[in-house]
Amino acid sequence: MMEDKKITKELVYEHGITDGEYEKILSILGREPSFTELGVFSVMWSEHCSYKNSKYWLKKFPTTGPSIMVKAGDENAGIIDIGDGLAVSFKIESHNHPSAVEPFQGAATGIGGIIRDIFTMGARPIALMDSLRFGKLSKPNVKRLLDGVVGGISHYGNCIGLPTVGGEIYFDETYEGNPLVNVFCLGILKHEDIALGCARGIGNSVYYVGAATGRDGIHGATFASEELTDEDRRPSVQVGDPFMEKLLLEACLELLQTDAVVGIQDMGAAGLTCSTCETASRGNAGIEIHLDKIPQREKKMSPYEILLSESQERMLVIVKKGREKEVENIFKKWDLHAVNVGKVTDGNMMRVFFHGDMVVEIPAKSLADDAPVYRREYVEPEYFNRLKNMDLSGVKIPADLSDCLKILLSDPTIADKSWVYEQYDYMVRTNTVVLPGKADASVIRLKKTDKLLALKTDCNGRYCYLDPYQGAMAAVAESARNVVCCGAKPLAVTDCLNFGNPMKKEIFWQFKNCVEGIIKACNKFETPVTGGNVSFYNETSNGAIDPTPVIGMVGLIDKEEYVTTSGYKNIGDTIVLLGPLDSSIGGSEYLSLIHNIKGGALPEFDIDLEKRVQDCCLFLIKSGIIQSAHDISEGGLAVSLSESCILGSGEKQFLGASIEISLLDERIDGILFGERQSRIIISIKPQDLESVIAQADTFGIPCTVLGKVVPDLLEIRYDGETIIREPVSGLSSVWNRELASSMA
Repeated sequence: MMEDKKITKELVYEHGITDGEYEKILSILGREPSFTELGVFSVMWSEHCSYKNSKYWLKKFPTTGPSIMVKAGDENAGIIDIGDGLAVSFKIESHNHPSAVEPFQGAATGIGGIIRDIFTMGARPIALMDSLRFGKLSKPNVKRLLDGVVGGISHYGNCIGLPTVGGEIYFDETYEGNPLVNVFCLGILKHEDIALGCARGIGNSVYYVGAATGRDGIHGATFASEELTDEDRRPSVQVGDPFMEKLLLEACLELLQTDAVVGIQDMGAAGLTCSTCETASRGNAGIEIHLDKIPQREKKMSPYEILLSESQERMLVIVKKGREKEVENIFKKWDLHAVNVGKVTDGNMMRVFFHGDMVVEIPAKSLADDAPVYRREYVEPEYFNRLKNMDLSGVKIPADLSDCLKILLSDPTIADKSWVYEQYDYMVRTNTVVLPGKADASVIRLKKTDKLLALKTDCNGRYCYLDPYQGAMAAVAESARNVVCCGAKPLAVTDCLNFGNPMKKEIFWQFKNCVEGIIKACNKFETPVTGGNVSFYNETSNGAIDPTPVIGMVGLIDKEEYVTTSGYKNIGDTIVLLGPLDSSIGGSEYLSLIHNIKGGALPEFDIDLEKRVQDCCLFLIKSGIIQSAHDISEGGLAVSLSESCILGSGEKQFLGASIEISLLDERIDGILFGERQSRIIISIKPQDLESVIAQADTFGIPCTVLGKVVPDLLEIRYDGETIIREPVSGLSSVWNRELASSMA
């Protein structure tokens, strides 16, 4: 066996391997590992690949259901049945650390990787979304990061010809220096076209297909499994080529229409190492590859570098013996490498050769499945009860509530995001039914069917910091509420769990409680988890990010006539609140932005009420009663009313709302700007009001008539006194300009 470098304790530590893990490696091998083998173990047993710190808790997620065809953890992405022989595959993943170092390439290659996860399943990708978090826009470095990340997403998605149809962005100082770049992709396939990532059949050929291998991205998996420092880690950031990915996508989908393929796997995190051992492990087989046959774009690459490279646009394909020429011809047509680099063997060993010398000999399952699983200790943070019990009664109600509304509407977290989505080609492939920003979720059609899908990502990190359990439940609830507001029944979720260092007990307490909150909510909404990603070590020298478990929700719309948007439609329509009026201000954007307070108990959250509100709203949409639907979230009731006015307005006419609220002895700022869950603002024809009230009573939910749609004026009266009176044209100007002007 060829040795490259002497193994020392220092070298083991440099690879992120603990003393206990190294002892386990020695036990597995019965000898000391080679330098290359040490690298292989380091990436496969990193948190990013093995989930060693999170797996115990992730296994508690609900992952089964009548529509689940491929479960979470079984393959690269989950698959759910949507009827009529069709299925969708979708997943969300993070590319946080690479994007912090090289925002353009970090975001671009994140898009490339998530696309490969989808077409590896045999699905044709049809839509992208992104969930982004940055520090305050007043910081020049944040502007640089935002510009680079949005540029990378638009570059890759636009070039490959996939629409980026929606997403979300939050701006908060907790993400200063450690932005979150979570990317989502969804694809469509027929039941019979499902492809699996396994190596079976002794003697079947192992093919390397796609781009050549370089030195970019080496140790990217371990880089993503440690805290960010000031040290330059650009070699750990991959470089993407969307035009190459487009060729690879088409070649792989063409290949999968033949029956020559036994298994197919993306070379993502840990590159060739991961794809090789994981396919062998899933197939309960051994595998043998020869690194000197791997196409290389750089000279004198070592076995260590070839195995650990995370160069993009590459796949591993297990091909039936005797069908090799067929595979080679398809990839030759697409001008891509297709090289027979090995074979499936009996036994369970992953063996890697380089110019005839064996450089790796490790049981495949030991790498893919037998990483240590830790049950980390956790402890409630000191801040939790202190902030939860914070007395907010002394917070003064501002004299000018109209000014507060305008400040909130101009906040980049709430304001119009067209500066971002106008850089994306969201109409390519012509499946986009609702333009970005026009509804609570994105809506795409499935051509040649009557079906449509609603897609949404959501999470409020501040909520999850103040109360991880309730905050995570709220993330699931709001993502479900958003797809319901578009006329969709929630089907399933994928999640991207972004946290700080799991070795810190307070951080792991946040993680554990967020997981339990997601479990509770997913069970309530009957939305199983189809897969996703855990991103730990999101910390800088300034501390950890707020816990941010992003939820990607997919819902099914049966008919296009059910598609519902957020903007008001007609002057004279009645505006109704489904769900409770409330005056709580804890955890709100208002409290943070106007009063500079991050604290207070989150408003009451009754998940049973939440489900009934969503069920009622969806029933009314399918009954043809609802003209518009918009949930209440960041900024509260006043912001949601303003947004429905703005989004319903056109170039020739602005729509407004005349609102009357009666709720004696309650905080008016809380009523206007509090963010209690389980609330949806709908507009209806006046003649349908009795039906709405009757249905709300049937579903057992509060229902309040707020007012009516009027021309260009938002007027809110509280117990007869006008507290906000603003032309919608002016509010629209405030809402539209902030993000664009900040980035000018």
